[in-house]
Amino acid sequence: MSAPKKILMGSFALFALIGAVALVKKGALAKKEKASEEITYEEEVYGYEEDEVLLLEQEQRNERVSELLTPVKDQVAEEEVDHVWRLFTTGKKKLPIVETIRYKSRVPWLSGRPAWIADYAAHYATSRHFIARSLNGKRDYYTQKVSPGDQFNILSPEKNINFYLVIDLSRCKMWFYYHDLDVNERVLLKTYKVGLGRFDSETYSGLLTPKGRFLLGDKVATYKPGAKDFFREEEVEMIQVVGTRWIPFADEISGEGDNYRGYGMHGAPWIYNEETGTYTEAIGTIGQYDSDGCIRLSQQDIEELYSIVITKPTIVEIVADYKEAELPGTEVER
Repeated sequence: MSAPKKILMGSFALFALIGAVALVKKGALAKKEKASEEITYEEEVYGYEEDEVLLLEQEQRNERVSELLTPVKDQVAEEEVDHVWRLFTTGKKKLPIVETIRYKSRVPWLSGRPAWIADYAAHYATSRHFIARSLNGKRDYYTQKVSPGDQFNILSPEKNINFYLVIDLSRCKMWFYYHDLDVNERVLLKTYKVGLGRFDSETYSGLLTPKGRFLLGDKVATYKPGAKDFFREEEVEMIQVVGTRWIPFADEISGEGDNYRGYGMHGAPWIYNEETGTYTEAIGTIGQYDSDGCIRLSQQDIEELYSIVITKPTIVEIVADYKEAELPGTEVER
């Protein structure tokens, strides 16, 4: 073989050897990087405290289970009752716990100035929202334009009543009664579909919503778009959290050990669209297990309930099944 050919073949052999070495090094480097990534991943995982890992696992488990939770569908769940409108009508079909009065600007129980709707509300222990709906003849809880001779209903001062709510966790349903204490009779006013808390295996109820009997409190609130308050130590637009109304649990009458503080009843959250500048009520969360434990109602329903119960003692009993409820008095129809 000539010298030039030997040089050429040697060059090819050298390049092949260099390429082989490069491949070997590249493979070793890749394995090293992969091992480094695995070590980093393991360090990230095992870097959590034990209780933090358990919490993460619990949250993941809750999410999986909550997706499987669906309210019971039967005749009890589907049956609807609505006599609430009879609290607001001034006609013959009004319920016996209300009275119809005519507005007068001058009244014997107030001197020195004309009486306004707020004065009537305070005097008759009936909310302004209640009077406004009766006065307006529709679901208008704010307009309070009134003239002498106008009629509206108030809760009768002659009746000794409480309100009583029963919430069925299995059906996402609520029954609303009034209880006449003088004759120990209860009357079903309306049934509502409600949203409840997510699954939680650590609670007595199995949900974030506690079981038991609770007294509703008087630290209520109404919200409109733009109104802000502190929620979980952060200033937020409250309508995006609790909708337009908030009624808290104030005291536990009897329960099963779950903490009731911070819970209550409110509307479905409103979702803000930054592009359009509009709000949409998250109505799809009603009838579902989606909240942090509070009882959710649609805007229409929570505003109606709010107008009625905030001036009278109201008990809410939360049970796994409505058959477990310890209802007061004897049920009658009016």
